[in-house]
Amino acid sequence: MDDTLTPASPRDVEICLALALTSGSSLARNQAAEVTAAVVAERLVAQLEKSGFVIMRKPIHVGHP
Repeated sequence: MDDTLTPASPRDVEICLALALTSGSSLARNQAAEVTAAVVAERLVAQLEKSGFVIMRKPIHVGHP
């Protein structure tokens, strides 16, 4: 198993943050909350990139068909 870390794409980070902001609450059922979470996630990623942060991720393991 190769545990080499690679930089995560900004879009993947945005999606993860947006899901985290709405998961486990009644906000997940509200479309306005989903849009707000997406905007907040986009701005967080932009600020992280501007500050020089790099978010790393493990490679995706492909299973047998």
